[in-house]
Amino acid sequence: MTIADKTELRQPAYGNAHGLKWLAAEAWDHLWPWAGRGQPARKLIQGAGFALAIAATVAWVLAAMGRLEAGAIIGWWFGWSVLEVFVRLDAKPYVKEGPWWGHLYRRATVMDMICYVSFKNLLIGAVLFIGLKSIGALQV
Repeated sequence: MTIADKTELRQPAYGNAHGLKWLAAEAWDHLWPWAGRGQPARKLIQGAGFALAIAATVAWVLAAMGRLEAGAIIGWWFGWSVLEVFVRLDAKPYVKEGPWWGHLYRRATVMDMICYVSFKNLLIGAVLFIGLKSIGALQV
């Protein structure tokens, strides 16, 4: 999906998919911040984002093994979130317009992207923290 006009509403690249296909496309769009087909991105930002994503994943694995403190995980997660704002503004510069189950997107402002990434990563981080805490791998 390319978005030329800041006020123009567009449908997502996966169109009017329904059911499991829609759910898989939504999950992919939220979890993978890099550009897809038809969305050229700057390779430097893309490479830095990918490297930090691997580092953040390693941090979560170390946390699951009980070798990393909660503060370090929060620091890594915050660093990843800051970079993800830049990656998404470069590669996927859109946010949903309307309800979360809707199919319309608009071009994101910087504040739109900060809010989107912050809330999304807060939810993902909370799920990961609760999971690690429940299996006893994280001491808070």
